[in-house]
Amino acid sequence: MAKISEVLGGAAAIAKGMSVTFREMLNPTLTEDYPEAPAKFQERYRGVHELQRDENGLEKCVACFLCAAACPAECIYIEAAENTDELRISGGERYAKVYNIDYNRCIFCGFCVEACPTDAITHGHGFEIASYNTSTLIYRKEQMLVPVPAGAHFPLKADTSQAAEGH
Repeated sequence: MAKISEVLGGAAAIAKGMSVTFREMLNPTLTEDYPEAPAKFQERYRGVHELQRDENGLEKCVACFLCAAACPAECIYIEAAENTDELRISGGERYAKVYNIDYNRCIFCGFCVEACPTDAITHGHGFEIASYNTSTLIYRKEQMLVPVPAGAHFPLKADTSQAAEGH
């Protein structure tokens, strides 16, 4: 009696699985016209990283190294430099003079994005990074920086006359 119930339970499970398969077979096939038409992605898609700027055109990255510390693949390399009164690159005291991501090692886990306190690094929707030459898979800061927003005055130079007057 127990064997019959096991057989019937197994047959019911197979029938349930096959019903899902047949139902999906009857749905229309969705195909992309890529590369002729642009590819469509979900908003949460994790593509090639982008380094963001604020509304003034300054880089959001303040070289805190939290993204590099959170990266399990250790693919992020940063060198920090100090902002000066003559030339301000970011809103903080420091900026990332060098910011490299090695896509030979990156696993697109998103830990760097979550660790960033200034929302400087995000995932974009870029996906075409395949290469026969692995040296081209090391992206530098210049490749990842988003363009300066329209109307922004970059690079911002501090007005030393106003600072001396106390404004």
